[in-house]
Amino acid sequence: METKAAPDARLESIRELAKGELKKLAGKIDREGFYPQHFLHSLGECGGFGSASDTTAGGAPSVDLVRQFESIAAVGKYCGSTAFLTWCQSASAWYLQHARVEATRNRYLGRVASGKALSGTGMSNAVKHLAGIERIHLKAQRCADGYTIRGTLPWVSNVDRNNLLTVTAEVNTGGYVMFIVEGNTTDLDLRPCPEFSGMEGTATYSIHFRDVSIEADQVIAHPDQFEAFMQRIKPGFIIGQSGMGLGVIDGCLQRIRESNLVHADVNQFLDDQEAVIQPARDELYARGLKLAGQAQQGTASVLDALKLRAAVSELTLRAANSAVLHAGARGYLMRDSAQRQLREAVFVGIVTPALKHLRKEIHDIENARACA
Repeated sequence: METKAAPDARLESIRELAKGELKKLAGKIDREGFYPQHFLHSLGECGGFGSASDTTAGGAPSVDLVRQFESIAAVGKYCGSTAFLTWCQSASAWYLQHARVEATRNRYLGRVASGKALSGTGMSNAVKHLAGIERIHLKAQRCADGYTIRGTLPWVSNVDRNNLLTVTAEVNTGGYVMFIVEGNTTDLDLRPCPEFSGMEGTATYSIHFRDVSIEADQVIAHPDQFEAFMQRIKPGFIIGQSGMGLGVIDGCLQRIRESNLVHADVNQFLDDQEAVIQPARDELYARGLKLAGQAQQGTASVLDALKLRAAVSELTLRAANSAVLHAGARGYLMRDSAQRQLREAVFVGIVTPALKHLRKEIHDIENARACA
Protein backbone atom coordinates (compact mmCIF):
# COMPACT_ATOMS: atom_id res chain seq x y z
CA MET A 1 0.00 0.00 0.00
CA GLU A 2 1.28 3.47 -0.92
CA THR A 3 2.11 5.64 2.08
CA LYS A 4 0.96 9.23 1.89
CA ALA A 5 3.41 11.95 2.86
CA ALA A 6 2.76 13.49 6.24
CA PRO A 7 1.10 16.93 6.03
CA ASP A 8 3.40 19.94 6.40
CA ALA A 9 2.37 21.46 9.73
CA ARG A 10 4.05 24.76 8.92
CA LEU A 11 2.25 25.11 5.60
CA GLU A 12 -1.07 24.16 7.18
CA SER A 13 -0.60 26.86 9.84
CA ILE A 14 0.08 29.43 7.09
CA ARG A 15 -3.03 28.36 5.20
CA GLU A 16 -5.13 28.60 8.36
CA LEU A 17 -3.71 32.05 9.16
CA ALA A 18 -4.49 33.27 5.64
CA LYS A 19 -8.00 31.81 5.69
CA GLY A 20 -8.77 33.01 9.21
CA GLU A 21 -7.21 36.48 9.21
CA LEU A 22 -6.33 37.57 5.69
CA LYS A 23 -9.60 36.56 4.01
CA LYS A 24 -11.48 39.01 6.24
CA LEU A 25 -9.05 41.82 5.39
CA ALA A 26 -8.91 41.35 1.61
CA GLY A 27 -11.67 43.86 0.83
CA LYS A 28 -10.19 46.49 3.13
CA ILE A 29 -6.74 45.96 1.64
CA ASP A 30 -8.11 46.29 -1.89
CA ARG A 31 -10.60 49.14 -1.52
CA GLU A 32 -9.12 51.16 1.35
CA GLY A 33 -5.41 50.63 0.73
CA PHE A 34 -4.95 49.01 4.14
CA TYR A 35 -1.39 47.76 4.70
CA PRO A 36 -1.59 44.38 6.55
CA GLN A 37 1.47 44.88 8.72
CA HIS A 38 0.21 42.77 11.62
CA PHE A 39 -0.61 39.87 9.30
CA LEU A 40 2.90 40.02 7.79
CA HIS A 41 4.51 39.82 11.23
CA SER A 42 2.24 36.90 12.14
CA LEU A 43 3.12 35.21 8.86
CA GLY A 44 6.79 35.56 9.72
CA GLU A 45 6.20 33.89 13.07
CA CYS A 46 4.73 30.90 11.16
CA GLY A 47 7.81 30.65 8.94
CA GLY A 48 5.95 32.17 6.01
CA PHE A 49 9.01 33.86 4.54
CA GLY A 50 10.92 30.62 4.24
CA SER A 51 12.82 30.76 7.52
CA ALA A 52 14.44 27.35 7.84
CA SER A 53 15.99 27.72 11.28
CA ASP A 54 15.10 28.96 14.74
CA THR A 55 17.26 32.04 15.19
CA THR A 56 15.82 32.60 18.68
CA ALA A 57 17.39 29.30 19.72
CA GLY A 58 20.77 30.31 18.33
CA GLY A 59 20.47 28.54 14.98
CA ALA A 60 22.13 30.00 11.92
CA PRO A 61 19.54 31.98 9.91
CA SER A 62 18.65 30.56 6.51
CA VAL A 63 15.76 30.50 4.05
CA ASP A 64 14.15 27.74 2.01
CA LEU A 65 12.88 28.73 -1.45
CA VAL A 66 10.42 25.82 -1.64
CA ARG A 67 8.81 27.02 1.58
CA GLN A 68 8.67 30.55 0.20
CA PHE A 69 6.98 29.38 -3.00
CA GLU A 70 4.34 27.40 -1.09
CA SER A 71 3.68 30.24 1.36
CA ILE A 72 3.26 32.89 -1.32
CA ALA A 73 0.74 30.69 -3.16
CA ALA A 74 -1.17 29.97 0.07
CA VAL A 75 -1.49 33.69 0.81
CA GLY A 76 -2.40 34.56 -2.79
CA LYS A 77 -5.55 32.45 -2.69
CA TYR A 78 -7.11 35.07 -0.41
CA CYS A 79 -5.33 38.29 -1.40
CA GLY A 80 -3.00 38.89 -4.33
CA SER A 81 -1.75 42.18 -2.88
CA THR A 82 -0.58 40.45 0.28
CA ALA A 83 0.95 37.62 -1.75
CA PHE A 84 3.01 40.29 -3.49
CA LEU A 85 4.09 41.69 -0.11
CA THR A 86 4.97 38.15 0.97
CA TRP A 87 7.10 37.81 -2.14
CA CYS A 88 8.79 41.20 -1.49
CA GLN A 89 9.73 40.06 2.02
CA SER A 90 10.76 36.58 0.88
CA ALA A 91 12.84 37.96 -1.98
CA SER A 92 14.69 40.26 0.42
CA ALA A 93 15.47 37.25 2.62
CA TRP A 94 16.60 35.32 -0.47
CA TYR A 95 19.02 38.12 -1.43
CA LEU A 96 20.41 38.28 2.10
CA GLN A 97 20.81 34.50 2.23
CA HIS A 98 23.27 34.87 -0.67
CA ALA A 99 24.80 38.21 0.34
CA ARG A 100 28.46 38.36 -0.62
CA VAL A 101 29.26 40.48 2.46
CA GLU A 102 29.11 38.35 5.60
CA ALA A 103 28.63 41.30 7.95
CA THR A 104 25.50 42.37 6.05
CA ARG A 105 24.10 38.83 6.06
CA ASN A 106 24.71 38.52 9.80
CA ARG A 107 23.17 41.90 10.53
CA TYR A 108 19.92 41.54 8.58
CA LEU A 109 19.09 38.00 7.45
CA GLY A 110 17.62 36.68 10.71
CA ARG A 111 15.41 39.74 11.20
CA VAL A 112 14.06 39.64 7.63
CA ALA A 113 13.60 35.86 7.31
CA SER A 114 11.65 35.78 10.58
CA GLY A 115 9.50 38.78 9.70
CA LYS A 116 10.67 40.77 12.71
CA ALA A 117 11.82 43.44 10.26
CA LEU A 118 9.74 43.98 7.11
CA SER A 119 11.53 44.71 3.86
CA GLY A 120 10.74 45.97 0.39
CA THR A 121 12.63 45.11 -2.76
CA GLY A 122 13.40 47.87 -5.27
CA MET A 123 14.96 45.65 -7.93
CA SER A 124 12.47 46.36 -10.73
CA ASN A 125 14.58 49.08 -12.31
CA ALA A 126 17.81 47.10 -12.06
CA VAL A 127 16.26 43.95 -13.53
CA LYS A 128 14.80 45.89 -16.46
CA HIS A 129 18.08 47.76 -16.95
CA LEU A 130 20.08 44.53 -17.08
CA ALA A 131 17.62 43.21 -19.69
CA GLY A 132 18.21 46.29 -21.85
CA ILE A 133 14.73 47.73 -21.26
CA GLU A 134 15.42 50.97 -19.33
CA ARG A 135 18.22 53.07 -17.87
CA ILE A 136 19.40 52.65 -14.29
CA HIS A 137 17.93 55.25 -11.93
CA LEU A 138 20.29 55.12 -8.94
CA LYS A 139 23.93 56.22 -9.02
CA ALA A 140 26.54 55.30 -6.40
CA GLN A 141 29.75 57.14 -5.55
CA ARG A 142 32.42 54.95 -3.99
CA CYS A 143 33.75 56.37 -0.71
CA ALA A 144 36.02 54.64 1.82
CA ASP A 145 34.32 51.32 2.75
CA GLY A 146 30.88 52.32 1.51
CA TYR A 147 28.92 54.33 -1.04
CA THR A 148 26.88 57.50 -1.41
CA ILE A 149 23.60 56.99 -3.32
CA ARG A 150 21.64 59.51 -5.39
CA GLY A 151 18.56 59.10 -7.59
CA THR A 152 14.88 58.10 -7.55
CA LEU A 153 13.01 54.81 -7.79
CA PRO A 154 9.38 55.47 -8.78
CA TRP A 155 7.76 52.27 -7.41
CA VAL A 156 9.02 50.36 -4.38
CA SER A 157 6.63 48.19 -2.33
CA ASN A 158 6.49 46.94 1.27
CA VAL A 159 8.11 50.19 2.34
CA ASP A 160 7.65 52.22 5.51
CA ARG A 161 9.80 54.39 7.74
CA ASN A 162 10.23 51.36 10.01
CA ASN A 163 10.92 48.94 7.15
CA LEU A 164 14.03 48.05 5.16
CA LEU A 165 14.52 48.05 1.40
CA THR A 166 16.98 46.29 -0.91
CA VAL A 167 18.10 48.12 -4.07
CA THR A 168 20.83 48.37 -6.72
CA ALA A 169 22.81 51.35 -8.04
CA GLU A 170 25.36 51.90 -10.80
CA VAL A 171 28.79 52.75 -9.38
CA ASN A 172 30.84 55.67 -10.72
CA THR A 173 33.93 53.45 -10.96
CA GLY A 174 32.08 50.79 -12.96
CA GLY A 175 29.63 47.96 -12.27
CA TYR A 176 26.76 47.80 -9.81
CA VAL A 177 26.33 47.60 -6.05
CA MET A 178 23.37 46.02 -4.26
CA PHE A 179 22.65 47.14 -0.72
CA ILE A 180 20.04 47.33 2.04
CA VAL A 181 18.90 50.56 3.65
CA GLU A 182 16.52 51.46 6.48
CA GLY A 183 13.42 53.51 5.66
CA ASN A 184 14.14 56.13 8.31
CA THR A 185 17.65 56.86 7.00
CA THR A 186 18.66 60.52 6.78
CA ASP A 187 18.30 62.00 3.26
CA LEU A 188 15.98 59.18 2.14
CA ASP A 189 12.50 60.43 1.20
CA LEU A 190 9.39 58.26 0.82
CA ARG A 191 6.73 59.95 -1.31
CA PRO A 192 3.21 58.65 -2.10
CA CYS A 193 2.56 57.32 -5.61
CA PRO A 194 -0.43 58.22 -7.82
CA GLU A 195 -3.52 56.15 -7.02
CA PHE A 196 -3.44 52.66 -8.56
CA SER A 197 -6.42 50.69 -9.88
CA GLY A 198 -5.45 47.91 -7.46
CA MET A 199 -2.62 46.86 -5.13
CA GLU A 200 -3.17 50.01 -3.05
CA GLY A 201 -2.49 48.07 0.16
CA THR A 202 1.11 47.26 -0.79
CA ALA A 203 2.79 50.29 0.86
CA THR A 204 4.26 51.40 -2.47
CA TYR A 205 6.23 54.65 -2.56
CA SER A 206 8.50 56.68 -4.76
CA ILE A 207 11.92 56.55 -3.08
CA HIS A 208 14.30 59.51 -3.36
CA PHE A 209 17.97 59.13 -2.40
CA ARG A 210 19.69 62.47 -1.71
CA ASP A 211 23.32 61.45 -1.14
CA VAL A 212 22.38 58.63 1.23
CA SER A 213 25.38 57.03 2.96
CA ILE A 214 25.69 53.23 2.78
CA GLU A 215 28.13 51.58 5.17
CA ALA A 216 30.15 48.41 4.58
CA ASP A 217 27.73 46.20 6.55
CA GLN A 218 24.80 47.32 4.37
CA VAL A 219 26.37 46.10 1.13
CA ILE A 220 24.92 42.87 -0.27
CA ALA A 221 27.22 42.65 -3.31
CA HIS A 222 30.06 44.91 -4.48
CA PRO A 223 30.66 45.50 -8.22
CA ASP A 224 33.19 42.66 -8.53
CA GLN A 225 30.67 40.30 -6.88
CA PHE A 226 27.49 41.55 -8.50
CA GLU A 227 27.33 39.44 -11.68
CA ALA A 228 27.84 36.13 -9.86
CA PHE A 229 25.38 37.25 -7.19
CA MET A 230 22.67 38.02 -9.76
CA GLN A 231 23.19 34.68 -11.48
CA ARG A 232 22.68 32.98 -8.11
CA ILE A 233 19.54 34.80 -7.02
CA LYS A 234 17.71 35.46 -10.31
CA PRO A 235 15.97 32.08 -10.79
CA GLY A 236 14.66 32.16 -7.21
CA PHE A 237 13.49 35.77 -7.62
CA ILE A 238 11.40 34.74 -10.65
CA ILE A 239 10.12 31.42 -9.24
CA GLY A 240 8.87 33.09 -6.07
CA GLN A 241 6.74 35.48 -8.11
CA SER A 242 5.16 32.49 -9.84
CA GLY A 243 3.75 31.45 -6.46
CA MET A 244 1.90 34.77 -6.34
CA GLY A 245 0.11 34.07 -9.62
CA LEU A 246 -0.72 30.49 -8.66
CA GLY A 247 -2.35 31.74 -5.47
CA VAL A 248 -4.53 34.15 -7.43
CA ILE A 249 -5.50 31.25 -9.71
CA ASP A 250 -6.58 29.25 -6.65
CA GLY A 251 -8.81 32.14 -5.59
CA CYS A 252 -10.30 32.35 -9.08
CA LEU A 253 -11.06 28.62 -9.06
CA GLN A 254 -12.85 29.04 -5.75
CA ARG A 255 -14.96 31.88 -7.21
CA ILE A 256 -15.81 29.73 -10.27
CA ARG A 257 -16.97 26.89 -8.00
CA GLU A 258 -19.14 29.28 -5.96
CA SER A 259 -20.76 30.65 -9.12
CA ASN A 260 -21.46 27.19 -10.44
CA LEU A 261 -23.41 26.24 -7.33
CA VAL A 262 -26.22 28.42 -8.71
CA HIS A 263 -25.48 29.08 -12.36
CA ALA A 264 -23.76 25.95 -13.67
CA ASP A 265 -26.51 25.47 -16.25
CA VAL A 266 -25.52 28.63 -18.12
CA ASN A 267 -21.87 28.89 -17.00
CA GLN A 268 -21.14 25.63 -18.83
CA PHE A 269 -21.04 27.63 -22.08
CA LEU A 270 -18.08 29.74 -20.94
CA ASP A 271 -14.47 29.04 -21.89
CA ASP A 272 -11.80 28.05 -19.34
CA GLN A 273 -13.90 25.99 -16.98
CA GLU A 274 -12.51 24.58 -13.73
CA ALA A 275 -11.80 21.31 -15.57
CA VAL A 276 -9.42 23.24 -17.85
CA ILE A 277 -7.80 25.63 -15.36
CA GLN A 278 -7.26 23.21 -12.44
CA PRO A 279 -5.01 20.66 -14.20
CA ALA A 280 -3.04 23.46 -15.87
CA ARG A 281 -2.57 25.09 -12.47
CA ASP A 282 -1.50 21.78 -10.88
CA GLU A 283 1.10 21.19 -13.60
CA LEU A 284 2.59 24.66 -13.13
CA TYR A 285 2.61 24.29 -9.34
CA ALA A 286 4.51 21.00 -9.65
CA ARG A 287 6.99 22.63 -12.03
CA GLY A 288 7.41 25.50 -9.57
CA LEU A 289 8.14 23.19 -6.65
CA LYS A 290 10.73 21.31 -8.71
CA LEU A 291 12.42 24.49 -9.93
CA ALA A 292 12.38 26.01 -6.44
CA GLY A 293 14.24 22.96 -5.16
CA GLN A 294 16.77 23.28 -7.97
CA ALA A 295 17.18 27.03 -7.36
CA GLN A 296 17.78 26.31 -3.67
CA GLN A 297 20.74 24.16 -4.75
CA GLY A 298 21.89 26.68 -7.38
CA THR A 299 21.15 24.41 -10.36
CA ALA A 300 17.93 25.91 -11.75
CA SER A 301 17.88 27.06 -15.37
CA VAL A 302 17.07 30.76 -15.77
CA LEU A 303 15.27 29.94 -19.02
CA ASP A 304 13.07 27.37 -17.26
CA ALA A 305 12.27 29.90 -14.54
CA LEU A 306 11.36 32.56 -17.11
CA LYS A 307 9.11 30.11 -18.99
CA LEU A 308 7.36 29.09 -15.76
CA ARG A 309 6.75 32.71 -14.80
CA ALA A 310 5.38 33.54 -18.27
CA ALA A 311 3.07 30.51 -18.27
CA VAL A 312 1.79 31.43 -14.80
CA SER A 313 1.07 35.00 -15.93
CA GLU A 314 -0.89 33.74 -18.93
CA LEU A 315 -2.92 31.25 -16.89
CA THR A 316 -3.62 33.81 -14.15
CA LEU A 317 -5.13 36.19 -16.71
CA ARG A 318 -7.25 33.38 -18.19
CA ALA A 319 -8.44 32.21 -14.76
CA ALA A 320 -9.38 35.71 -13.58
CA ASN A 321 -11.23 36.49 -16.79
CA SER A 322 -13.13 33.23 -16.43
CA ALA A 323 -13.94 33.92 -12.77
CA VAL A 324 -15.45 37.33 -13.46
CA LEU A 325 -17.51 35.97 -16.37
CA HIS A 326 -18.73 33.08 -14.22
CA ALA A 327 -19.73 35.57 -11.52
CA GLY A 328 -21.71 37.58 -14.07
CA ALA A 329 -23.12 40.94 -12.96
CA ARG A 330 -21.91 40.35 -9.40
CA GLY A 331 -18.37 40.14 -10.74
CA TYR A 332 -18.71 43.77 -11.82
CA LEU A 333 -19.26 44.94 -8.25
CA MET A 334 -16.18 46.39 -6.54
CA ARG A 335 -16.83 44.29 -3.44
CA ASP A 336 -16.85 40.99 -5.35
CA SER A 337 -13.70 38.87 -5.11
CA ALA A 338 -13.76 38.23 -8.88
CA GLN A 339 -13.39 41.97 -9.56
CA ARG A 340 -10.39 42.15 -7.23
CA GLN A 341 -8.85 39.01 -8.72
CA LEU A 342 -9.14 40.43 -12.23
CA ARG A 343 -7.04 43.45 -11.24
CA GLU A 344 -4.62 41.25 -9.30
CA ALA A 345 -4.17 39.06 -12.38
CA VAL A 346 -3.31 42.09 -14.50
CA PHE A 347 -0.70 43.02 -11.90
CA VAL A 348 0.83 39.54 -12.16
CA GLY A 349 1.15 40.19 -15.89
CA ILE A 350 2.78 43.63 -15.57
CA VAL A 351 4.92 43.51 -12.43
CA THR A 352 8.64 43.18 -13.22
CA PRO A 353 9.43 40.97 -14.99
CA ALA A 354 6.26 41.72 -16.96
CA LEU A 355 4.93 39.27 -19.52
CA LYS A 356 6.46 41.29 -22.39
CA HIS A 357 9.78 41.42 -20.49
CA LEU A 358 9.68 37.66 -19.90
CA ARG A 359 9.01 36.96 -23.55
CA LYS A 360 11.88 39.28 -24.55
CA GLU A 361 14.36 37.51 -22.25
CA ILE A 362 13.16 34.07 -23.41
CA HIS A 363 13.56 35.20 -27.03
CA ASP A 364 17.05 36.62 -26.38
CA ILE A 365 18.30 33.48 -24.62
CA GLU A 366 16.89 31.10 -27.22
CA ASN A 367 18.26 33.20 -30.08
CA ALA A 368 21.70 33.34 -28.48
CA ARG A 369 21.70 29.55 -28.10
CA ALA A 370 20.60 29.05 -31.71
CA CYS A 371 23.43 31.30 -32.93
CA ALA A 372 26.09 29.72 -30.71
